[in-house]
Amino acid sequence: MGNDLPPDEINIIKEGRHYGWPYCYGRNVQDPEFSQGCNDKEPSFMDLQAHSAPLGLAFNYGKDFHVSYYGDLFVAYHGSWNRKEKTGYKIVRVKLGENKVEDFATGWLKDGKVLGRPVDIVFDRNGIMYVSDDFTGMIYRISFDRKGLI
Repeated sequence: MGNDLPPDEINIIKEGRHYGWPYCYGRNVQDPEFSQGCNDKEPSFMDLQAHSAPLGLAFNYGKDFHVSYYGDLFVAYHGSWNRKEKTGYKIVRVKLGENKVEDFATGWLKDGKVLGRPVDIVFDRNGIMYVSDDFTGMIYRISFDRKGLI
């Protein structure tokens, strides 16, 4: 539908609800290819930049990750392949209580050149984050020491 549509979405899934696809996207915007309305559909909880390809999602509940990140959702943006200007290629932090998305780990896209493509995020029981990258074949370990993020 273009560079900015449809948005990628985060949905809070509840049993028995319909989240629109393929008839609606985002905050219940009707797809013009379909005649079925959106009135009985559940809108997205949060819209994300289109074509970011959010693949891996994980909540942090570990005791050793910084306390200010406790309970937050982290999302791996695998990155665009069909957008005029590339987007994604990073890890974002979603502050659910504030409906706010902010960059957490970047550097996989530099001057339009792809250096990596984050795929998934896993936290171990202590709260250390592991990020897989299917472009480089690497797994990154992200943790905190007394000085901050390492």
